[in-house]
Amino acid sequence: MAEVTPLGNVIIFLQKMGIYEVVIPFLLIFTLVFAILERTRALGTEKIEGQDVPRKNLNAIVAFAIAFLVIASSKLVETITMISSQMVVVLTLLVFFMVLIGIVTKEGEAHEILEGTPQKIFLGVVAIAIIALFLNALKGPGGYSWLEITVSWISQFWSSTAVAAVLLMLGVVLFIYFMARTKTPESGGSS
Repeated sequence: MAEVTPLGNVIIFLQKMGIYEVVIPFLLIFTLVFAILERTRALGTEKIEGQDVPRKNLNAIVAFAIAFLVIASSKLVETITMISSQMVVVLTLLVFFMVLIGIVTKEGEAHEILEGTPQKIFLGVVAIAIIALFLNALKGPGGYSWLEITVSWISQFWSSTAVAAVLLMLGVVLFIYFMARTKTPESGGSS
């Protein structure tokens, strides 16, 4: 068994104090809610030096209250912790992927690889990964995640004729869509 280092002891101490179960989720929710309220100006604006600015005091109070309500629920904190940790893994994989693209392309040409259809496919895969993370974090009946429940349900019908027919029709529709679509000419001048 590995020996615990002094820095490892600090992490263990912070964990025992509840930093990871209380403070970090509170700060995350507070920051996200406050940023959304500031951006949307949902609680109104006030005039300061002739400019409309968001009501920071109201936004901060509402964000503070929502963050406290979230950390009051242990299930929500557990879900947020699980999603956050898995999102870090997805983000790390995306950074590694972008580094690999940067390595194999010339300077300034990396963005050209992910334009058009490849960009849509890439964003679709990322969206599916994020949805899978959320489904995996949310627990359903019996303590199973919704991702496990969904995969189990689909696996019951995977070898049936109905699933094969749906997949075939989906493939035909996608093939016809990609073959029949017309490319729109790009406008050269400004409007």
